[in-house]
Amino acid sequence: MTTRRDVTASPALSAGGALKPPVAERRPVTDTRHGISRTDDYAWLRADNWQQVMREPAALPADIRAYLEAENAYTDAEMADEEALRETLFKEMRGRIKEDDSSVPVPDGPYAYGVRYTEGAEHPMIVRTDRDGRNEIVLLDANKLAEGKAYLHLGGSAHSPDHTLLAYSVDEMGSEYYELRIRDVATGEDRADRIPNTTGGAVWAADGRSVFYIWVDENHRPAKVFRHTVGTDANEDVLVHEETNPGYFLGVGKTQSDAFVVIDSHDHETSQSWLIPADRPDAPPRLVAERRDAERYSVEHNGDRLYILTNADGAEDFKIVNAPVDSPDRPNWTDLVPHRLGRLILSGTAHKDYLIRLEREAGLPRIVIRHLADGAEHAIAFDEEAYSLGTMPGYEFDTTTLRFSYSSMTTPGRVYDYDMANRTRVLRKEDEIPSGHDPADYETRRIYAAASDGAEVPISLLYRRGTPVDGTAPCLIYGYGAYGIAMPASFSTTRLSLVDRGFVYAIAHIRGGKDKGFHWYADGRREKKVNTFTDFIACARHLVAERYAAADKVVGWGGSAGGLLIGAVANSAPDAFAGLIAEVPFVDTLNTMLDDTLPLTPPEWPEWGNPITSAEDYRTIAAYSPYDNVGAHPYPAILALAGLTDPRVTYWEPAKWVAKLRATQTGDHLLLLKTNMDAGHGGAAGRFDRLKETAFATAFALKVVGVADAPSKVRSRHKVGSRPGVTWNPLIPE
Repeated sequence: MTTRRDVTASPALSAGGALKPPVAERRPVTDTRHGISRTDDYAWLRADNWQQVMREPAALPADIRAYLEAENAYTDAEMADEEALRETLFKEMRGRIKEDDSSVPVPDGPYAYGVRYTEGAEHPMIVRTDRDGRNEIVLLDANKLAEGKAYLHLGGSAHSPDHTLLAYSVDEMGSEYYELRIRDVATGEDRADRIPNTTGGAVWAADGRSVFYIWVDENHRPAKVFRHTVGTDANEDVLVHEETNPGYFLGVGKTQSDAFVVIDSHDHETSQSWLIPADRPDAPPRLVAERRDAERYSVEHNGDRLYILTNADGAEDFKIVNAPVDSPDRPNWTDLVPHRLGRLILSGTAHKDYLIRLEREAGLPRIVIRHLADGAEHAIAFDEEAYSLGTMPGYEFDTTTLRFSYSSMTTPGRVYDYDMANRTRVLRKEDEIPSGHDPADYETRRIYAAASDGAEVPISLLYRRGTPVDGTAPCLIYGYGAYGIAMPASFSTTRLSLVDRGFVYAIAHIRGGKDKGFHWYADGRREKKVNTFTDFIACARHLVAERYAAADKVVGWGGSAGGLLIGAVANSAPDAFAGLIAEVPFVDTLNTMLDDTLPLTPPEWPEWGNPITSAEDYRTIAAYSPYDNVGAHPYPAILALAGLTDPRVTYWEPAKWVAKLRATQTGDHLLLLKTNMDAGHGGAAGRFDRLKETAFATAFALKVVGVADAPSKVRSRHKVGSRPGVTWNPLIPE
């Protein structure tokens, strides 16, 4: 009979007075698939009632809670000598935030909507003014909603077409089960409508009384679209569409024209969409085109035409076609923007007279504006070696104004309004750094590392001007490399705390993202996943070889699927890193992909492979799954960060990984696990609480490379920007 050894929440001391880390009990469980048997000593850390824990964290079994709390206590004790440093870092990071910031108002008819913070407040307010900026009213103050709660995240908000109602959603556990609510704008009071278990988004029909939303099932899958009528009980909501295949997720949105509600069903490589006329919310959804394996498409609308972004017909880097609204199936698709290999079209938005697309070529983004009447095109781009660019479509369709955002690793975020007819731009906001920032104090570069197979991997660099490039500087290298997500070379205030202390900050644009086109993604997934890891290692070693970094002062950082990257390189190249930071890391990869009850498993089989049905996929994942490949050798210092109610990467993945590392590794470097017992995948919800978590991880990076507290004595000479604004906007769900 297995005994349950108590795990205390207070760190013990060894005979020599050193802190003694927690030791998780081994409770071996053997699993056999495809004739291959594996024994998992720490499977017990996965709570059998995990669905309940997502909604009720107090339901976590006592033995699991005791272990997590013991690890937290040990981490706090080991990092106690960095408490003053953490506080210094937090104050620096907070000092770079304009606390009474606000977004650029977004016009919609007679009004404009925006987000505003007050000094000292953790959460935003959603506000509305007249279109000319006068007569502000606060529609929603998330700080009031958060009073007395350990966690609150505002999922999103949407005003009704007649501007009388506000649909908004909140998550009070970090589990991403959002409750949808309806607020009366005139009174400022919530109506009786309460809709639990949604994804957080809401889409209004033209009548201003019908709201479409996605319902999340007990396994946290967005499986059904419902229509709610304001003033009725949620139990009376109408089921509009159901996805019965657990491998597909549902989404709901609206065309820029406001003419159609769009329902889409998708995994990571296949999709299909349905349209509902916004002025007839009770009409049945009409299919645009049947899904085909490995083909994706998304839909925009203008007049009697649909504009469809798709990779159909072998358009690897996507193209834009159009089709009649009344007969939109594939036989009627006509190329408008043909496919061109190497030019990846990321998104498209249709306005009354213009079609706007965001694309990337040679690793850099640009915005292309097409005049629909004559097909004339022109582009918006910038001259820096590396930068980030994004479109902000807003609410209006009949407009010649395009709003877009820009930043680089040295330049704080800017928001421009661009007149598409006159081709002129107006700067509407430049993020202010209250403590001071001069871009001239910093250098940014784009260099390339040779991968093991000869591929050229881009690396974006940021360092303070005067930092020695002589092989002595510490370096933090960040990577992700999954789902086709490219890492933008954008501005970050928090990384300046490293750079000002002499660090070189590097972003490795490794395979698995679409940084160099769709092929870059395809070469870093499924049977080619190992390229993601070898690319990251090649980048780290290249930084040392080119003398940007000291060989013994390189720290790797990644989160979620980027945490899988960190776990994999810890196993395969531990000598390349002094330390590794793994945020909510997807490290128990094989077990997770074998568990089809988990929220993301079936939809992610196209990304990683299906080890349940395929012996080949099983062997491929087993060969790199970090948890399954922990070895009896020294590891660098490791910090793993988790969230108890995380539905994307469950808390037990990093917990099991650290437990196995403790029992298996032969080295004595720092190994820490910190679980936020009040949050999920995104960590703390408040903006300052999030900074404290970032300061903690940053202090760990400084600690493991032995960098002293004091930043560079060369201070910025002046502040940049005087316009209030923040680029994050909770009007759009994360």
